[in-house]
Amino acid sequence: MPEISPSKYTVFAGWDDVPHLDTDTKRELLASTPPHLRDARSKGIPSLGSGAIYPVPESEITCDPFQIPDHWPRAYGMDVGWNRTANAWGAWDRTTDTIYLFSEHYKGQAEPSIHAAAIKARGAWIPGVIDPAARGRAQTDGESLLDTYKDLGLLIRKADNSREAGIYAVWERLSTGRLKVFKTMQNWLAEYRIYRRDEKGHIIKENDHIMDATRYLVMSGIAISCTKPSDEDDEYYHNDSGRSGVGGY
Repeated sequence: MPEISPSKYTVFAGWDDVPHLDTDTKRELLASTPPHLRDARSKGIPSLGSGAIYPVPESEITCDPFQIPDHWPRAYGMDVGWNRTANAWGAWDRTTDTIYLFSEHYKGQAEPSIHAAAIKARGAWIPGVIDPAARGRAQTDGESLLDTYKDLGLLIRKADNSREAGIYAVWERLSTGRLKVFKTMQNWLAEYRIYRRDEKGHIIKENDHIMDATRYLVMSGIAISCTKPSDEDDEYYHNDSGRSGVGGY
């Protein structure tokens, strides 16, 4: 028992110190706990530590590209910034509840019209979610940027920007094999390799644009994902402004 002062001591209490947690329960709890919080929660050690945010080997999450089945719904997450704007497109296999990241847009110092054209080239019918704060700008500016992209014909709405909850959701999918990444996603993989926390447990906010876009996709995008409408339904689903005639976004 470490002594802090003659009248103060440090006591660590972990799961092994509580009799009501059996081995199976502790195994389940550990499996559902993010890696950087495992020592804190299981051993009572108050330290987040540093290191990779998603410590899952690339070999376990990447796959060779394949033709996405038409019946798999698709959506994208979008992170906006002048130095870098990034999009990650995902297709959802509902049978296995697995998201496949199959395409990316990664470009800096370009006007919204340039980004919008690149996004629509992947399929103007695919809906997306965007950071409402628009990367460091005021919330009102983010709203204006959202309207700008809507006016440019994107089917887009605000994303859930809960950082830690989003990171946990992505990590859980990666660690359970329910988030796969095409090997052609080179910018995604480059960011994934350096996405980390500092010694205080804070996320290092550098080169994380497509990581954020992925978080938005997992947290909000899959819920609005859709399949490609048939040719005869195009007019029904999309009005002249490029917005959905059904959902209104």
